[in-house]
Amino acid sequence: SKPELFLRKPKNRPGRDNYFRYVNVDAGWVDRRIFWDEAIYERELEAIFARCWQFVAHDSQLPNIGDFVTTYIGEDGVIVSRHTDGKAYVYLNACTHRGNKICFADEGNARRFTCNYHGWAFSTAGELLGLPSENAYDPGDIDRTQWGPRRARVETYKGMIFATFDPDAPGLEEYLGDYRWYLDAFLDNDEGGIEFLPGTIKSYANANWKFGVENFIGDAYHAWWTHDAGGRAMMGGPFPAYDPKDTYHASVNGHGWEFALEGFGDIAILGSQEVTDYYAALKPKIAARLGELRARLFGSLASAAMFPNMTFLPGIHTFRMWLPRGPRKLELRIWTVVNKNAPESVKQAINIGCNMTFNPAGTLEMDDGENWEGNTRTNRGWVSRHEKLHYGCGKSRQIEHPELPGIVHEGQFNDANQRLFYQRWADLMNAKSWSDVPQRYAPRYAGRPTR
Repeated sequence: SKPELFLRKPKNRPGRDNYFRYVNVDAGWVDRRIFWDEAIYERELEAIFARCWQFVAHDSQLPNIGDFVTTYIGEDGVIVSRHTDGKAYVYLNACTHRGNKICFADEGNARRFTCNYHGWAFSTAGELLGLPSENAYDPGDIDRTQWGPRRARVETYKGMIFATFDPDAPGLEEYLGDYRWYLDAFLDNDEGGIEFLPGTIKSYANANWKFGVENFIGDAYHAWWTHDAGGRAMMGGPFPAYDPKDTYHASVNGHGWEFALEGFGDIAILGSQEVTDYYAALKPKIAARLGELRARLFGSLASAAMFPNMTFLPGIHTFRMWLPRGPRKLELRIWTVVNKNAPESVKQAINIGCNMTFNPAGTLEMDDGENWEGNTRTNRGWVSRHEKLHYGCGKSRQIEHPELPGIVHEGQFNDANQRLFYQRWADLMNAKSWSDVPQRYAPRYAGRPTR
């Protein structure tokens, strides 16, 4: 298939709005209309989801030739498949004949994909292989090399497969920037890296996708209140009293990580002594591999998000994608992530603890889902919709840290990562192209590895 056809540039028209009238980083507020308005949502699909790199699969989900998963980039369905050349390809899950969905399965293994409607068949690289009764077409009617579904660009980082439909987007490592320093604590703390355990949990909430992401990008503040009962049930007592010492928000290009440095807070929530012992033995190896600071960071009370819609809890091992389904509905996909070389008993203990806390029936997930739906539903009112929400906590706490990269703020109870997430959101919503997106941070690790 010819890449010049499949990687044609999206028609990114400038928005009619200045989206910084909905976000004020300095004053610390966000306009509620960004969680409700249909026109704003349509601009998000174009300016953010059709433009940014997004996670679509992990190598461990596609170990064999022909393995595939189906997912979404924004509201565009895509197939992610391992082709015969060993590479992962990502392309629209939409037949180029009449537009029907090509593959209805969530995952599996296939030699080809055949559309139900007229039987057009496509390879695992997204090439149009053939069509029934092809003699009905006169010579020159169709050039099969030109009629595969549109392909996305694909790049990987330490087993994580990302895709974008924008041919002008920066490379993945540039897009991640210094966030790689933090990601490595999650993806690369042990030889062999991570793997996704089998099984995808899907759920839906009548909530705007951004509420879920901003919760994970830095809202430690809610845990001590929203999750008090669940925390007592899991840990046999309340969360420890909040101590701002050695706790931080760090933001890079809208990606964020909020964390403490005590080393075991989230691991303890899993409730397994075997898991705690495993990481106690691994911590010196993490320090040798990534440095003492990241060894303390991993497993602490923490949450993280990559812009726009990938989040995870590194110590609790839950990984999730927030797929938009309109401004007032989201689809949440959840996996458990473990170190590939961990003992099987440790993997299963992590999986049990992870699902007891963070799945739709988990002790902590149920609390959050109710709140996100409430946050969205209140915007139905005309007056409420035009009000502002406060995001001003910790505005004066920005620091220069000798080791921590990114825009760093002291104090885990903070709105810093959320403010910078919405700054990135407005930057992209305003931009006609990537060249218009402001550079708001000078990276420490530009063009070189983070360890």
